[in-house]
Amino acid sequence: MIMKVIKIGGLALFITGFIIFNASFFWANYSLTPEIVQSKISDTSKSELFLNQAKEILNKQVGSNFSFVSSLKEVFEIVNEQQIKLYEISSTDLDKLVSLNTTSFSIATIDSLYNSDAEVSRFKNKVFKDYGSWLDGQSFKSPEQLKSRLEEVAGKIKAYGIINQVGFDRYQVKDLTYSMTKASAISPVKNNPFGFLLLTIGLCVIGALFYILPKLQLKPGIKNNGIFFNIMKNASWLGIMTGAWLITFYVLLYFYPEYMTNWIIMVDPVSVFLNGGEASRFFLYGFIYTLCILVMGVRMIIHYRHSKYQILRTCSVMFFQTAFAFLLPEILIRLNKPYFDFKNIWPLDYSFFFDSRLDTLTQNGTLGLFMLGWGIALIIIGVPVFVYFFGKRWYCSWVCGCGGLAETLGDPYRQLSNKTLKAWKVERWMIHAVLVFAVVMTAGVLYTYFTDSGWFLFFDSYQLREVYGAFIGAGFAGVVGTGFYPVMGNRVWCRFGCPLAAYLGIIQRFKSRFRITTNGGQCISCGNCSTYCEMGIDVRWYAQRGQNIVRSSCVGCGVCSSVCPRGVLNLEVKDEAGRFGNPILIGNNNITISDN
Repeated sequence: MIMKVIKIGGLALFITGFIIFNASFFWANYSLTPEIVQSKISDTSKSELFLNQAKEILNKQVGSNFSFVSSLKEVFEIVNEQQIKLYEISSTDLDKLVSLNTTSFSIATIDSLYNSDAEVSRFKNKVFKDYGSWLDGQSFKSPEQLKSRLEEVAGKIKAYGIINQVGFDRYQVKDLTYSMTKASAISPVKNNPFGFLLLTIGLCVIGALFYILPKLQLKPGIKNNGIFFNIMKNASWLGIMTGAWLITFYVLLYFYPEYMTNWIIMVDPVSVFLNGGEASRFFLYGFIYTLCILVMGVRMIIHYRHSKYQILRTCSVMFFQTAFAFLLPEILIRLNKPYFDFKNIWPLDYSFFFDSRLDTLTQNGTLGLFMLGWGIALIIIGVPVFVYFFGKRWYCSWVCGCGGLAETLGDPYRQLSNKTLKAWKVERWMIHAVLVFAVVMTAGVLYTYFTDSGWFLFFDSYQLREVYGAFIGAGFAGVVGTGFYPVMGNRVWCRFGCPLAAYLGIIQRFKSRFRITTNGGQCISCGNCSTYCEMGIDVRWYAQRGQNIVRSSCVGCGVCSSVCPRGVLNLEVKDEAGRFGNPILIGNNNITISDN
């Protein structure tokens, strides 16, 4: 009876904290001041341009973040239109250039057209030479052909040169909109961020633990009675609502952080304590992400406490997420060192070879070079060696943050993974296609870094990395990868999209001592193993035939072994022919050492 009260009380606390958290999204007014604008826009001329166009919203309170953000974006748009009108290369200017270049084009004629000391003239002179120098010395069959080429240059100047240099490009607009919105907020959350942190995330954590702890009164062993009738765990309405909330959160986080500034303000005290600065959207994300793994890791340990393997594995992902993915990078920032997650590996860490990352590492002395060497060593040495001896489980089930969230927060949904042959075919094509995409994108990035050329083969390397980041790094890994837990199971990203999982899987399939062995004579075809395989493997099919499971997608989570009532399945590290002797054998309940 006491445990039931604790469980119900925990649920009530969680729901209360969750409601306050969502309500706090709207608890703010916004007032933009000249001081805020000047502090966020460091370029004095640009800040003056912005202030001249923002007079209608300065020092006025706006009661909705949607209205406030819309007003800011409108001001940026007006400023850009004004700058384009002032600095664009006019049709009259193009006609003059055509008249000055009869048979071939000379870049020197730009000096005769724009020879004034006025700012606009100097800008046009410089930017035309930057974007049109490739025309110098070229011959043209007619004045019309020359004008067509000049119009191309003028179009690029209008689209990129003016906005980038004297206006606000889309990256600046996004960053400034977010920072100004956060600085302009007037809310109870901003007045007492730590108090609201306790009332929201704090209550959710305490409530979740109270809800989980009564499971200790149950006998050790898997208790999944009625799981397919649970409205949260069988893709029913509550699970779908949970998935919709997660999808909305990820969309806001990656694409519209300016709307969630109140949530980010809540974790400012934690950020200041760890790294000495205000929180960013990704600090909020990392903080919540880590708490989810820790809290649901407690559930995982209790739920699988009959298996030493599951306890050790869960403790491992909790440790690596907390220490290596969250705390250590923040401490490095506090010490004015590069942000670096030592456990993240390319191509999962797809931005590792981006020019900004490489410049940051190479410019930070011995530590930066060590970080660069560490990352490269993991890719070409660490991954093959560890996969050979331990399979891809060493990373996917023991270290990886994505896998850690899937194994803890996503554990209640593992039975929803699709086990059909069709799903397997789609999985193989998709995950390897993403790997190829990551390789091509990275090759383009490195080519641009060493040659300064933006084109790689037939691709614009800058556009290629942008597409990858938006659709794979954010859309697939974040929005779909986590938001679809309650609908498609907990390893959607790992199964269908993770390029590192594909790389690890190729090595595991053809060059690894790890496998799941079966004792077909003891299999009673209960189907528990297949039901709870998060990677969509029909484990029972192999068990019935006594075949070892060497599928490249297997992450070695060991749950199939943990739920098997007959001890049919074992995770082993040994050669297929038994040459190596004394393999580590992980059975249903204990970790033991056995001879071949």
